[in-house]
Amino acid sequence: MRVEDIRKIAVMGAGDMGHGIAEVALLAGYKVAMRDVEQRFVDKGLARIVDSLEKLAGKQKISQDSKQAMLGNIKTFVDVGEAVRDVDFVIEAVPEIMDLKKEVFKELDKRTPKHAILASNTSNMSITEIASVTGRPEKVVGMHFFNPAVLMRLVEVIKGDKTSEETMQITYDLALKMDKVPVRVEKDSIGFIYNRVNAPTSILLGAILERGLATPEEVDARMRKAGMPMGPYELMDYVGLDVAYHGSLYFAERLSADYTPPKWLKEKVEAGNLGKKTGRGIFDWSRGRPEIDLSKAKEDFDPTDLIAIQVNEAAKLLEEGVAKSPDDIDKAMVNGGGGAFGPFQLAREIGFDKLAARCEQLARQFGVKAFEPTETLKRGKI
Repeated sequence: MRVEDIRKIAVMGAGDMGHGIAEVALLAGYKVAMRDVEQRFVDKGLARIVDSLEKLAGKQKISQDSKQAMLGNIKTFVDVGEAVRDVDFVIEAVPEIMDLKKEVFKELDKRTPKHAILASNTSNMSITEIASVTGRPEKVVGMHFFNPAVLMRLVEVIKGDKTSEETMQITYDLALKMDKVPVRVEKDSIGFIYNRVNAPTSILLGAILERGLATPEEVDARMRKAGMPMGPYELMDYVGLDVAYHGSLYFAERLSADYTPPKWLKEKVEAGNLGKKTGRGIFDWSRGRPEIDLSKAKEDFDPTDLIAIQVNEAAKLLEEGVAKSPDDIDKAMVNGGGGAFGPFQLAREIGFDKLAARCEQLARQFGVKAFEPTETLKRGKI
């Protein structure tokens, strides 16, 4: 099969990611089947697509005729079998619960045509493990979009242990047809590229609050003054503290106990204060966005600390063969987060020796093994 043979795409899930991915497929000219477990979820997802397409038409980014054609190209379902019986490609976008994903893929394997590729939009979980419940592991691949899917450029294309090169190439080419920037993830590793590089920052941010070294507003104000459009704590709220919590649990289980969620994060999640989606998390979102007082910036908080541990983690991905090159990692980080520079671009400016020394200091200060500098970082030959 080639990418040109794909005519119809099914999306499993109509929530934040699912409906966004379905819209991306529509904008690329595909017929789409969108499915969720209840009709009300499907209806809500479709209404969000309609609203988004109307806004695009209002801004003259698409024509009214195109909008109508796209709305004619989507059908919604609750029944899995009806949704996928004649599709060429499936993208799963259900919650990040491994048992649930396995259940969905087992059903997809039974219900989809034999030629269909089955992709998971998981942000962290093992493609190999998901594929293990199917009779076509060579046709199972990761296709990780970023939120909001219509706007964010990066798509990570993740190779499971048995994913074929044909499946990887078709998925990569499909992302290009969707006007995205695909980056290949050559080895099935927790968090892939973007989330793995960012993961150690969650350890540092958690430790800063646990030890009372700074408030979220002080850190975010400092990062905003340094040029970031959104500080790291506000970003956690924006994505969802439940997502951060469950992601940390998964990293702690599969990668290192250093990622065990801090007590304050567990308490926020248990209280239902999940961030933007609930109106309150680390910050108050009741007015649309937290009000960060830039005058409260903690000037002795050094943004280089975050860069140092990100570059160090990126170096691990090269050592482990998860990514082919520093350029691929920089491309992923720029297009996944909207920053101007990737970690290795920044490291060349700052100096690998300085970053390695700072990682050593942070590892000692916080007692975190994940911060210890890699041999690659210490050598500085990247």
